[in-house]
Amino acid sequence: MEIKRFSKKQLKVMSWWCKDSKDRHFDAIICDGAVRSGKTFCMVLSFVLWSFYDFAGSDFALCGKTIRSLRRNMVTPVIALLESLGFECTEKLSQNILEATYGNVTNRFYLFGGKDESSASLIQGMTLSGVLFDEVALMPRSFVEQALARCSVDGSRFWFNCNPEYPEHWFYCEWIRKAEQKNALYLHFTMQDNPSLTNEVIRRYESLYSGVFYERFVRGRWVAVHGAVYPFMDDEKMYYEMPSGEFDEYAVSCDYGTVNPASFGLWGRQNDVWYRIDEYYFNSRTEGFQKTDEEHYQALRELVSGRHISTVVVDPSAASFIEVINRHGEFAVRPAVNNVINGIRRTSQALKDGSVRICRNCSAIRKEFSLYRWDVSNKNDLPIKQNDHAMDDLRYFVATVLDRNDGFFAVAAKRG
Repeated sequence: MEIKRFSKKQLKVMSWWCKDSKDRHFDAIICDGAVRSGKTFCMVLSFVLWSFYDFAGSDFALCGKTIRSLRRNMVTPVIALLESLGFECTEKLSQNILEATYGNVTNRFYLFGGKDESSASLIQGMTLSGVLFDEVALMPRSFVEQALARCSVDGSRFWFNCNPEYPEHWFYCEWIRKAEQKNALYLHFTMQDNPSLTNEVIRRYESLYSGVFYERFVRGRWVAVHGAVYPFMDDEKMYYEMPSGEFDEYAVSCDYGTVNPASFGLWGRQNDVWYRIDEYYFNSRTEGFQKTDEEHYQALRELVSGRHISTVVVDPSAASFIEVINRHGEFAVRPAVNNVINGIRRTSQALKDGSVRICRNCSAIRKEFSLYRWDVSNKNDLPIKQNDHAMDDLRYFVATVLDRNDGFFAVAAKRG
């Protein structure tokens, strides 16, 4: 990997711990801001170099939302660069350990996923010389604080990076707003701080977001949600006629309800674009009666209309309906990935970049787009739980089918 230059802010991340740096007295560094702003890669490289500058034969922790995302975002790209600098790197995949050696010195980097409250137990009992949190705002406070408590070696330091979330988020309140009190160096990044991004690429990223996600991921601001969740779907140009020709693959997404509405979307893929070509929507309150699991299953069969379906993704809480589909043995079924905020963000991107398109005949989802709004009374970034059933089945589709091969990571190596 070739890196031609770093920005001034990246160079600060790279050198704040050096002996002659005016920032060496800090115990921690916090980098937040826009997506693709160059904070992640320079931070992990700096973290490893610092570990050899101040320690030998020591243990450190690299923490991500999941170990898979940590390897994709940090470990794999940094190994290539470290090896080009003369390091020897060995990954012990079964133990989630990266060993790095330079000369006669070897340091160990343990990989942890901080996805939920139970993750805190994974790191208990360790003694660490430093810890780096990639996307710390996506981790539970209990995990982060347990990891920090493990750093009991003299000279240990904390490293944090993240994209913004809501302004009541615990990390924003406890660390960013209290950076001086915590003796932490705080650096805010924008896309202009990443020399590898051209103006054209920056404009493309700006076009992928709107509303609160534009404020957070493009402008890098910790702002509260408000208004419509997908405001750009008010534009008639965001809806498409049914494409002619054959589809390469079909899938169905289901938000299941008996008292609440049931919403199923039929999807067809053509030229790497997924179209919502038809839908089923049943509201027992407006219809005046409820349907059984079997009746909803027959509606699913009618929606599919003999097409070969690669997968049916279903609300993971709908255990009885999943069991009915499995019992009939006609369709491959899987519980949907159900992370609301990440799912909405990814769905917003997919709708804006055109990888997911809604056909004009799908009236139920079109109606919900106009009604689906953020709950401004909720400090935890959630939409109002009304008019959200087609919205949920759309989100399940994007998170589970569209992103099923989400393991790709690209590094812009040429820097100008």
